[in-house]
Amino acid sequence: MGVIMRPIAESGFLTVGEQQLEYRWFAPAAEGRPTLVFLHEGLGCVALWKDFPEIVARATGCGTLVYSRAGYGRSSPVPVPRPLRYMHDEGLEALPRLLDSLDLRNVVLVGHSDGASISLIHAGSGSADRVVGLVLLAPHVFNEDVCVASIRQAKDAYVDGDLRPKLQRFHGDNVDCAFWGWNHAWLDPDFYFWNIEEYLPGVAVPVMVIQGRDDEYGTAVQYECIEANCAGPVQVVVFDQCRHSPHRDQGEQTLAAVVDFLSRLPCQPALASPTA
Repeated sequence: MGVIMRPIAESGFLTVGEQQLEYRWFAPAAEGRPTLVFLHEGLGCVALWKDFPEIVARATGCGTLVYSRAGYGRSSPVPVPRPLRYMHDEGLEALPRLLDSLDLRNVVLVGHSDGASISLIHAGSGSADRVVGLVLLAPHVFNEDVCVASIRQAKDAYVDGDLRPKLQRFHGDNVDCAFWGWNHAWLDPDFYFWNIEEYLPGVAVPVMVIQGRDDEYGTAVQYECIEANCAGPVQVVVFDQCRHSPHRDQGEQTLAAVVDFLSRLPCQPALASPTA
């Protein structure tokens, strides 16, 4: 069963190594479900997922863990600039420590943007026996010109516009850590050659990729690469009138796609129809 073996409260902080990670936990409502672990985008945190994880938990009966990585939300800060391998560090070191700390098994990683890339790195590392599936929202496996251009625009909005106060509502004292840790890395000239294609052949579990046709941070080459190179089955869903955040721009369609994917995982009981 996909349950947390060490009981935890509905929300609070997990001590993982020297870090305190904020989290929310939705207990499973049905037997035999996998545990969903949500990994946020490069500027995200627990609060920025809003109610999407709770809606998914309610629709599926799955135990659902949502957490802010170090440097985001109310979690412990980290030094900036971040290393250009920060997503590798998360997928190969930080995420395994978190899953070990809760003795989690039978896990589906639900990652958005950076979180999706971290999920691929972890699942393809050869040391992810506990993972039984991936849901990837707007993933990246390499950098693109369109991504760099959008991240430059985000920098302008942060420095000269209203993006900083908007993000500060969610990240508090971590706002500069969260933004510059992400922005400086992606705009570093060496990061243009960032690439995680080497991990894809190691991804043997079922994968669902959900992307918006109008994604301002990535094009179809991202999911085409995942579809062509993962060892396991890959389902790709592309939504019209949808940018980089399918769960916000096309929430009902995204929910339905996730529920359908989870219902077809091997050895999983049938899931209920989505409910809001």
